[in-house]
Amino acid sequence: MTVVDGAKVAVETCLNVKKGERVLILTDPSKEGIAEELFKAAMDVKSDAILVKIPTPDADNQEPSAPVARLMRDMDVILITTEVSMTHTTARRKATRAGARIATMPGITHEILNEGGMTADFQEILRTVRRVARKLRRSQTLRITSELETDITISIKGRNWFMEDTGICRKRGEFTNLPAGEIFISPVEGTANGVLMIDGSFKDPLLNPVKVNVKDGFATRIVGAQDVVKELNKGGKNARNLAKFGLGLNPEAKIIGKELEDTKVLGTVNIGFGDNSMFGGNVKCPVHLLAVIKNPTVVVDNVVIMKDGELKI
Repeated sequence: MTVVDGAKVAVETCLNVKKGERVLILTDPSKEGIAEELFKAAMDVKSDAILVKIPTPDADNQEPSAPVARLMRDMDVILITTEVSMTHTTARRKATRAGARIATMPGITHEILNEGGMTADFQEILRTVRRVARKLRRSQTLRITSELETDITISIKGRNWFMEDTGICRKRGEFTNLPAGEIFISPVEGTANGVLMIDGSFKDPLLNPVKVNVKDGFATRIVGAQDVVKELNKGGKNARNLAKFGLGLNPEAKIIGKELEDTKVLGTVNIGFGDNSMFGGNVKCPVHLLAVIKNPTVVVDNVVIMKDGELKI
């Protein structure tokens, strides 16, 4: 197994931190060890780095305190390594608009950092994402099938592909998740119909497939994942909205039960349920869960994009 200095990759390759730049490492108690590695990597390039530890947020996208939010707007580079996501906070958005280059790493582990998705060649991932994106622009329909009898069709007409998840974040005001390596889109609400056989992960790695029946854009029946069903039920009907289709493009990522890593695995697709307002949809919901399918065949506008998990473009 390849072991690399993932903190060095994040600081030097992904964010291209330079001598004298103001760098904020923002963490919570659960990720302090990883934050220390990132801080050291930032100091190694002689940046003006600081490490700030905040209380563990209670939920995804909880806003930091006002002093921390102000500090974020005064930075050149920010790396956020917390247990839950701060990706869609107002503080992060304002810091991005102020010009900071930002990478969020929610739930990252030492395994991901030094042996998993962060060991990838992100320049090559950038080239792959751009190549795939050129083929998918202005696409209208997609179909996903698999040997386990996944078979679902979805309209994506008029929706935009998100192509920024490359891991390369070097320009003023750019933003990425790390590890990166995905291209994704929000399907048109009410258009997905078929069956999903989820065999990668659904919150946790799966030993047995989970069957999801989808009708008119909603998961109508889920067999094999009671913990997932309970969480979806907390969000009402909208939590069952088919919210996202993503194509994993990171060859070093592995399915480990962490969405941050699982959704980037090359040869997989991921399907989101619940809220899609954060990437171009019309459904707002407190729930957003992701399911990963291994070795699918993906056809977009009658063109085979992936065949049994092998990228064809």
